[in-house]
Amino acid sequence: MDRPLKHIWGIILAAGSGTRIAEATQGTRKQYLEYKSAPLFWHCARTFSRVAAMQGVVFVFPPDDVKAMEKQVRTYFKSENLGVKWAVTAGGERRQDSVRNGLEALPDTCEAVLVHDAARPFVSGRVLTDLIETLQSGARGVIPAIPVTDTVKRVDNDTVTETLNRSELAAVQTPQAFETALLKEAHERAAKEGWTVTDDASMVERIAEVVTIPGESANIKITVPEDLKRLEQTKTPVPCVGWGYDVHRFGGENDRPFTLGGVPIAGGPTIVAHSDGDVLLHALTDAILGTFGGGDIGTHFPDTDPKYKGADSSVLLREVLFLANEAGAAIKHVDMTVMTQVPKLTPHAAQIAKNVCRLLGLEPHQVNFKATTEEKLGFTGQKKGIKAVATVTALREL
Repeated sequence: MDRPLKHIWGIILAAGSGTRIAEATQGTRKQYLEYKSAPLFWHCARTFSRVAAMQGVVFVFPPDDVKAMEKQVRTYFKSENLGVKWAVTAGGERRQDSVRNGLEALPDTCEAVLVHDAARPFVSGRVLTDLIETLQSGARGVIPAIPVTDTVKRVDNDTVTETLNRSELAAVQTPQAFETALLKEAHERAAKEGWTVTDDASMVERIAEVVTIPGESANIKITVPEDLKRLEQTKTPVPCVGWGYDVHRFGGENDRPFTLGGVPIAGGPTIVAHSDGDVLLHALTDAILGTFGGGDIGTHFPDTDPKYKGADSSVLLREVLFLANEAGAAIKHVDMTVMTQVPKLTPHAAQIAKNVCRLLGLEPHQVNFKATTEEKLGFTGQKKGIKAVATVTALREL
């Protein structure tokens, strides 16, 4: 029986202490270990966000880390907007306590939930999609499982007491998917009746049927020191190109003074703008955002916000440079062109290029500035305004 589930969220459990791996990581909790320039929990969030049905994620962190990690997650979303809603909550003493806290942080509209361990950063979107489709086909609980290939024996005090039929056994992974109401009911029963379990499925199995889908051998859990080798992959710098465009009208005597690339230009026309109207730095800022998928300048600094009225564009540029650095985008080259009929920019070109070098921390050979007219064509040719384009090349380790 197919049923539409429109409100699906994920819970990413990142509240564990990782005691079995603590010495090898010098005390860093495994959920915070970096892989390809991002912590493991963020890799999980990326995968969840790429599944169209996913509406949001709840991050569950150690209680002492919640305040700092909420700020950190907000920074990550600002530099790499995953396009899903999110929340942060504190974990509990046991895994099942952390899950319960995560359930309480879900919105009331959430119909189904996928619970995932942050220590499994290699899960694919295929697994998430299969879980959701199985729920939508009528299952109330579904988990990914892979066949057990080794012979498994029951042992008591070093003595084998039984050889189990491995054809009846499966190794279970996360995420595990459930109707939200069902999982909440299971947790309420567990709290009332004192159940202690190692995963959500073993809790739900007591009150409802749980089915399986094929898991993935690559979906390993970082658990012991030997698993850290999975994170030791050579980082490959990949070129990323961002393109920016901006335009401003010329104004009257009460509008903004003419500034280009952070350089005031005496005698130029005034600019109609909410901020300082630096068309070149605006285009450059948008281009930098483009190198790491950071959105656009209007999203970060909306002209509806009074605090950006008359804002210095070089300050906004520095904020975006910080985001680029957080996203691992290293700027290597900038090419800019301004199109205007007035004023003549040739006398100012060297100073503009020099100032952009200073703002970006680049060498002169990494910054190119050009200015041109449009042969009296269009609004720029008619001296009604000015426009600028910028192309930024960056390297990002992926």
